[in-house]
Amino acid sequence: MVHYGLFMALGLWIVAMSFASEYFLTWLNFLNVARQAAPIVIIAIGMTFVIATAGIDLSVGSLVAFTSCLAATWLADGTPLALVIPAILIVGTVAGIINGYFVTLALPAFVVTLAALVYLRGFAFVYSNGYAVPITNDLFLAIGRGQFLGVHIPIWIAAVVAIVGWFVVTKTRFGLYALAIGGREEAARLMGIKVERIKIAVYGATGFLAALGSIVISARLSNGSPNSGIMLELDVITATVLGGTSLFGGVARIGGTVAGVLFINFVRNGLNLMGVNPFWVQVVTGLILLLAVLLNTVVNRRVEEWARLGDTEREGQT
Repeated sequence: MVHYGLFMALGLWIVAMSFASEYFLTWLNFLNVARQAAPIVIIAIGMTFVIATAGIDLSVGSLVAFTSCLAATWLADGTPLALVIPAILIVGTVAGIINGYFVTLALPAFVVTLAALVYLRGFAFVYSNGYAVPITNDLFLAIGRGQFLGVHIPIWIAAVVAIVGWFVVTKTRFGLYALAIGGREEAARLMGIKVERIKIAVYGATGFLAALGSIVISARLSNGSPNSGIMLELDVITATVLGGTSLFGGVARIGGTVAGVLFINFVRNGLNLMGVNPFWVQVVTGLILLLAVLLNTVVNRRVEEWARLGDTEREGQT
């Protein structure tokens, strides 16, 4: 079970950095890292479902930018907050459903969502004329900056999303069907599973969570920008794959996804506290992505082969 190594790596990194920097092992720093990681966790939960169905969604970063521009502009025009938030979530869901629909037409998910990455970012620039729009609504800003019981609200939102995601994967038919589709789509179809409906629902849910993550990001930064969410999809995919969700589908690990997000953010946080050049931090993030793919494909496959070989030997002995 290679994915448990992530939790060990996270623990070892925290221990090492606690000696390297006096500011690392503090409650304030941990809250700061968790708050920064919260929107990534929210979006990564949706990505976990997508990858579990043997798909991928490269458009989440651009969707964050587009919905953030919509939210900021609507609030600036005086639209009530009670209308803005539901509308943003609906836009995100519809964008995800569109991706899912094209995927069900047998188009490669990589190509479909890569196209969405481009046109959604384009919509963001067109709608905002290329400018960031400030947000001054106090209630909206509280979503990204407020606290409850001493913990930032984005952390609470991410925790709720993670718990719901875990419940859906492990306790519901929808989660079981999504994993079945990722494991072997034709077999799932023969079992009577509505493959197209599940895929559309999965991509729609990912769009919904991307919009929710966009609300958290916009509220924390107090603006909506067409440049928001650049490269965010890589962080989300890296964390999901690093957490043990199989790139080939059929396996989803919500807890691993959360740990993957925290690992990436703690690595960045530790390197920043040590004064490492931020460009090198980007290099390290890329190497973590490479490591995640390596663990997810080569190493996991070797472990499974060893496990099967061990079972065969035991059967031969009996």
